[in-house]
Amino acid sequence: QVQVIESGGGLVQAGGSLRLSCTASGQNFRSHTMGWFRQGSGKERDFVAAHTWNGKMTYYGDSVKGRFTIPRDDAGNTVYLQMNSLKPEDTAVYYCAVRLDYGLGDASAEYDYWGQGTQVTVSS
Repeated sequence: QVQVIESGGGLVQAGGSLRLSCTASGQNFRSHTMGWFRQGSGKERDFVAAHTWNGKMTYYGDSVKGRFTIPRDDAGNTVYLQMNSLKPEDTAVYYCAVRLDYGLGDASAEYDYWGQGTQVTVSS
């Protein structure tokens, strides 16, 4: 049984930093892409970042480029979201997702397994 578990959300002031973690278990995900999405209150779920193990490529949404990074551990089953220079508009529930291939698409429908989400709140 595949499980995807996020942690690390919380409250932070604008300009601060926060690091989210996500671990996938139940099979070996080393050859698969892991990514992050977020959904603000009353908004659609948006792509944030993805990291594919194959070629170790990363891909970022326009709103987070230059501020967020998505490192991944050597075992391949844990991915992080390092968030710097946070803004109030980054406030959302952040979801970790895994897809059963190594594509770098930003559509949520392309991802097969999801975590329960972790709340990030950025105060002004």
